[in-house]
Amino acid sequence: MKCYFKEDIESLDRKERLKLINAVSGVKPGNLIGTADRSGNTNLAVFSSVVHLGSDPALLGMIVRPVEEVPRHTYRNILETGYYTINHIHPSFVEKAHYTSAKFDDKVSEFERCGLDAEFRDGFAAPFVKQSQFKMGMGFLQDIEIPQNKTHLIIGEIQQLIIPDDAFSGPEIDLEKTEAVGISGLNSYYRLIKLADFPYAREKEVPRFGKKDGS
Repeated sequence: MKCYFKEDIESLDRKERLKLINAVSGVKPGNLIGTADRSGNTNLAVFSSVVHLGSDPALLGMIVRPVEEVPRHTYRNILETGYYTINHIHPSFVEKAHYTSAKFDDKVSEFERCGLDAEFRDGFAAPFVKQSQFKMGMGFLQDIEIPQNKTHLIIGEIQQLIIPDDAFSGPEIDLEKTEAVGISGLNSYYRLIKLADFPYAREKEVPRFGKKDGS
């Protein structure tokens, strides 16, 4: 078993540290963020930092890396227009999704360059990924800078939610059925396999678990 102390992590080569620390939180949701600037030029970028913030209102957050030195077209477009989309990645286009992470010029659309189709639905101001079956139209609410590393927490509210008909298993969404893709590290992609369903946890209904064999 390998043990890293703070000074060990800080002494790692930059790329080695990136890969290590990006992986330790486990498999994260893989999403493509679709935006357009005020002139209608489209942009698409892969993110693994989308997180649930609350259900009422329906809020999602995502982390954008520091913007001072490297242009972040996604971040700029969100602030300019106030809208963006979150699109699940599926195995059928996972390679195309990955390469949207390349640093393209802002006049180059990752949709076109990476072989994906921009889809504008119901007058929504930001492009969806046509190939994605599970997608959300988001309205920008707040930009919070995290001073410790200059990243930005973008908070948005779901304004449009598009879910495939076969995504549900009873009342629950089954992400295995939708073939949602997960990401670990910088460039590793995973299929999701559903393990179990459990009831809402109430203290009096918690089973008596044993501790045999280290369980």
